Amino acid sequence: MITLSHELQVWLCAGHTDMRKGIDGLSALVQHMLKRDPFSGHVFVFRGRRGDRLKLLWWDGQGLCLYYKRLEQGRFTWPSANNGAVHLTQSELALLLEGLDWRPPARRPRPEQAA
Repeated sequence: MITLSHELQVWLCAGHTDMRKGIDGLSALVQHMLKRDPFSGHVFVFRGRRGDRLKLLWWDGQGLCLYYKRLEQGRFTWPSANNGAVHLTQSELALLLEGLDWRPPARRPRPEQAA
């Protein structure tokens, strides 16, 4: 189980990832492509090309853990960037795993008059 401490950070790997990769391949991506430590205890999220599959990688203090989820309908919401990482909050991760849109709503312009 992922321990939800206030120090837990969630990093979404932009673009798509080969879902054939396992723990070793994904941890190498974290280390070389994202320039982050896969043993930091942070959660790293990867999405397949079709958009209906996710893999989460995290270090639980004893070993690397891999979580895999496939949606039966729909696709996971993903940023349009092709590389890099996007930081998510734990609430946004929960929405993502439910298959919901985790992105903040578009900001509307401030009203000029109250009445």
